Amino acid sequence: MEVSLFYLSIYLIALGNGGYQPNIATFGADQFDEDDPREGYSKVAFFSYFYLALNLGSLFSNTILGYFEDEGMWALGFWMSAGSAFAALVLFLGGTARYRHFKPSGNPLSRFGQVIIAAMKKCRVEMPSDGEEELYDVDTKDCSMNGNRKILHTDGFKFLDRAAFISSRDIDDQKRGCRNPWRLCPITQVEEVKCILRLLPIWLCTIIYSVVFTQMASLFVEQGAAMKTTISNFKIPPASMSAFDILSVAFFIFLYRRVLDPLVSSFKQTSSKGLTELQRMGVGLVIAIMAMVSAGLVECYRLRYARKDCKHCEGSSSLSIFWQAPQYALIGASEVFMYVGQLEFFNAQTPDGLKSFGSALCMTSISLGNYVSSLLVTMVVKISTEDHLPGWIPGNLNTGHLDRFYFLLAGLTTIDLVVYTACARWYKSIKLEKKCEENDHDENLRV
Repeated sequence: MEVSLFYLSIYLIALGNGGYQPNIATFGADQFDEDDPREGYSKVAFFSYFYLALNLGSLFSNTILGYFEDEGMWALGFWMSAGSAFAALVLFLGGTARYRHFKPSGNPLSRFGQVIIAAMKKCRVEMPSDGEEELYDVDTKDCSMNGNRKILHTDGFKFLDRAAFISSRDIDDQKRGCRNPWRLCPITQVEEVKCILRLLPIWLCTIIYSVVFTQMASLFVEQGAAMKTTISNFKIPPASMSAFDILSVAFFIFLYRRVLDPLVSSFKQTSSKGLTELQRMGVGLVIAIMAMVSAGLVECYRLRYARKDCKHCEGSSSLSIFWQAPQYALIGASEVFMYVGQLEFFNAQTPDGLKSFGSALCMTSISLGNYVSSLLVTMVVKISTEDHLPGWIPGNLNTGHLDRFYFLLAGLTTIDLVVYTACARWYKSIKLEKKCEENDHDENLRV
């Protein structure tokens, strides 16, 4: 019964987080009108402060709750977590009357599937050279579906344009006053699918970064536990070292918003503000490489000062746990550039009706990073323990080579950076029409 309740609890947390976190980022961004210069600037700033708020919550979790955990006061920690969730719900509901609400655009998966199926059904249709004039579109007053802005037609992924090609059967359906969405899709719906397909290579490159980020809650803690964790009579919980990550996030958000962004803007001498989202994500990958190199060097020195004959590696090294501070701080700096830039990028580059889907991609990369990290650790342990060797990551870290695993992650992130740079150069930004003044739902064929 206890085990069943435990798994029920953690999956309820995952379910709640999956419904809450992608949507609240999008919902918060919807409160700003990006066409208004002042609100548009505030919208960009929102993602930075949103991510800062997430980290401040983690600061409470990793310090106070971490202390309760070490003292065995688990029930009190759970009750405090439940109380904070209830307080968040009250605060959220308290602002309901002032929120801006937008009409949902339907299930993005079904709209995505309609384009794929419609294009496959017309795979043998010969497209004319000037095919853009013969693609199905909605009335200009309708401004795409459910009041969202239209996306300008692009030349990439030409096969998908078949979904919007008007065949004789489609004309007959239109005369009867019906349109089969699984045979004929508006060009804006087709462009939505193209946008998602262009985002996927960038999204895949962020997963390796999430593998690096995951080490902060796993191997960094194990490494810290094997170091000197006491100051006088006070024992520092190894998990609480992530406070340096959170303080670094707060510092670098302020530094970027107030110093780096205006400085880069003055050098660029253009209307754009600072670094682009793609450039910031690239900087985040570079800093992540530095974090892994730093962690590997710290582990080399930890092993040098460790007692080899110690059966339990906890506290076996005389090297202070505070030597971990640089690697935590570098991870925090990389988060500001990678995750904040990623939130802004996916929100800006996804169509109006798929904003939540874009935010969900960000959160999914973190989740997949956990799975890839577990798979990578399992592979490394299996390969490095052949011929009865202790391996790189044994139970007693003093007999292993955790530093080599950190350097391996640095190498993989370097390769990921090269691939990401190529994908970023290939990527073409979404091009939207201006927002509509009216919303007419009548659809017509335009040839």
